Amino acid sequence: MSQELIIFLVIGVIAGWLASFLVGGGGLIRHLITGVLGAFVGGFVLSAAGITQGIANPILLQIVTAAIGAVIVILVARLIA
Repeated sequence: MSQELIIFLVIGVIAGWLASFLVGGGGLIRHLITGVLGAFVGGFVLSAAGITQGIANPILLQIVTAAIGAVIVILVARLIA
């Protein structure tokens, strides 16, 4: 249980960093929050749109999905603010 949580948080940090690299932002906590939120948003948006990335590696697939979601989260947050 704790190993899955640690992996999820590491994926969140990586995805948040990738998203901030693409659209700006910074800070470890901000990377973590946007990455974790992005994992949920990216999974929902991509599955609702019927989009598959075609990535065979499950960890890489999760990182890409979370990064796409994190970009969406950052852009929506900027529109609201």
